[in-house]
Amino acid sequence: MEELNAHPVDGILELSPGVRSLQINYDSRVIHQAALIEALLAAEERLPPVDTMKLTTRVLHLPMTFEDSATLDAVTRYRETVRDDAPWLPNNVDFIQRINGLASRDEVSDIIFKTSYMVLGLGDVYLGAPCAVPVDPRHRLLTSKYNPARTFTAEGTVGIGGVYMCIYGMDSPGGYQLVGRTLPIWNKFLKNPVFAPGEPWLLRFFDQVRFYPVDEEELTRLREDFRQGRATIRIEEEVFDLGAYHAFLEHEAESIADFSARQKVAFEKEVSHWQAEEVLSAEIDEEILVEQEDIDGHLVSSDIHGNVWKVLVEEGQSIEAGTPILILEAMKTELSIIAPLAGIVRTLYCRAGRQVTTGDRLLVIEPA
Repeated sequence: MEELNAHPVDGILELSPGVRSLQINYDSRVIHQAALIEALLAAEERLPPVDTMKLTTRVLHLPMTFEDSATLDAVTRYRETVRDDAPWLPNNVDFIQRINGLASRDEVSDIIFKTSYMVLGLGDVYLGAPCAVPVDPRHRLLTSKYNPARTFTAEGTVGIGGVYMCIYGMDSPGGYQLVGRTLPIWNKFLKNPVFAPGEPWLLRFFDQVRFYPVDEEELTRLREDFRQGRATIRIEEEVFDLGAYHAFLEHEAESIADFSARQKVAFEKEVSHWQAEEVLSAEIDEEILVEQEDIDGHLVSSDIHGNVWKVLVEEGQSIEAGTPILILEAMKTELSIIAPLAGIVRTLYCRAGRQVTTGDRLLVIEPA
């Protein structure tokens, strides 16, 4: 990307970098695809060997409250309204500890606060949210994502998904395991001089984020002061030497391998529990379908692929036409299913947390 910026190719309209990819938007009326490929290969040939590369990287020191009230409230809301039997419940940090084979939950916070997270992607969620990876492989906590996803995450929340750290730029849905909250990373009105002119996003590619702990009262004050430009953050510049980094990886290879091996064992153990629970869940769903083969009443089916987020009625309950009876979740969006007629709920074919596809039976209403 930097090579193409330094030596522009006529016809390239935009470069959209990802974590391990670079999307190139070009005008085929200006440059033929074959000519573009040739220019890209030539640019790649000009790049120096990776081991000789040195990157100027900003180091941003951000305050974070570990397991603040907004973070815990988002988990509680998910548990109460979406799914209460997920493996990452009732507490995301406990889940991260268990799935990574750590001795205590304190190890989770210790790792997070001593980690240097390098930003390799931006806009993963919304508004300049980073995909940031710990530089030290021994700090790469591995997690699964929520399924189904949360429908709410507070702006500034810090989460971990896969091995990526993300900071949510706005109140939004999400699927990362939540660990705490930090400063706003999106400033639309640019009241703080740490945001570059015309760029409402705080983070840049190859920035390193390092968190330091603060209590929630202090974070609340810092968040408002930072938003209004009354507070700043410490930003330093370092040179990230790829050759030195590879030498570090080689020197610490044994301890890195030990960490990865323990993590792998714990992760596989956790996944085996999920698979057993999924088999049991599938058997329960199959029993429901077999027992309720005959339809006697008005059948309500799913119009989409998604997850049953919440069942709002019970068997035997009287309902009125137009009453919300179910809420499905698809692509992090809540979709209400409305009763098409008045009557009594005779049979429920679904339950919260179950995936449904288009045409699946949801429930039967006996007309009033």
